[in-house]
Amino acid sequence: MKATARAHPIQGLVKYHGMRDPELRLPYHDSISVCTASSNTTTTVEFDESLEGDRIVIDGEEATGRGRERVELVVEHVRDLAGIDHPVRFESESSFPTNIGFGSSSSGFAAAAMALCGAAGLDMTRPEISTVARRGSSSAARAVTGAFSILHTGLNDEDCRAERLATDLEDDLRIVACEVPAYKETEEAHKEAADSHMFEARMAHIHGQIAEMRDALRRADFDDAFELAEHDSLSLAATTMTGPAGWVYWQPTTLEIFEAVRGMREDGVPVYFSTDTGASVYVNTTAEYVDRVEGELSDLAPTRVWEVGGPARILDEDEALF
Repeated sequence: MKATARAHPIQGLVKYHGMRDPELRLPYHDSISVCTASSNTTTTVEFDESLEGDRIVIDGEEATGRGRERVELVVEHVRDLAGIDHPVRFESESSFPTNIGFGSSSSGFAAAAMALCGAAGLDMTRPEISTVARRGSSSAARAVTGAFSILHTGLNDEDCRAERLATDLEDDLRIVACEVPAYKETEEAHKEAADSHMFEARMAHIHGQIAEMRDALRRADFDDAFELAEHDSLSLAATTMTGPAGWVYWQPTTLEIFEAVRGMREDGVPVYFSTDTGASVYVNTTAEYVDRVEGELSDLAPTRVWEVGGPARILDEDEALF
């Protein structure tokens, strides 16, 4: 009863903010994202009745506190689905910096859900597995189905699951990931989202924005899609900053990158910035312009070039972490 899985993190394009049910992690509205490769999380899981208790190791360290609790919630759900009660050995490693705004919880819980379901012998589709991953992180649901995906809101697992969206933008998109290290707490921001006086304003326009994003992806219109993603980043930040805690995630370097992107766009380069909850910046451009974009941004922050990543998948036995 052992399996290893790998998943790519997501960049939110139309992001969810706040949860109507924090235990099941049911978001208030739909959300759309794109997976970023080759960044990934690899997780190996084994259900072993000889263990005295669960062993959960993330990036070489025994998990504790809220991080461990979130993994245990997903583990327990899989045990319930499979009708087993064996302890689990769980080890996970990510290939990119975590907790700085690059979607590490999405790939982490997507790989966890995929490996747990595989080790438990559950025969489930990726949309079904996305409901397992969602219990750890709503964004992880979209990392299970991969590439450009939508998470539908709902009040149960039949409705609130992820679906992959077809688009011809997959091959041409390049993402220059600009690393701006600043630790952040996404979960706390979600808890107080509805307390912002701007939350209702965001809810009023988000459904139209989802429809516009889906249409732009269908038409493979790069500028329409990523201009929407840029505007959504600003909307999310406004809602986050006006909550009770006044979360401000951006750093001076974040703003410098925004200005550099706008300057390149004025020169005719198809390029747009995007942020999730954090200071790091995704800069979206095309294969034709990616070298120029990275060259101009590498003086401001460490950069990585990512492409569109596929769905979470089970790996061969020789790729297991233990």
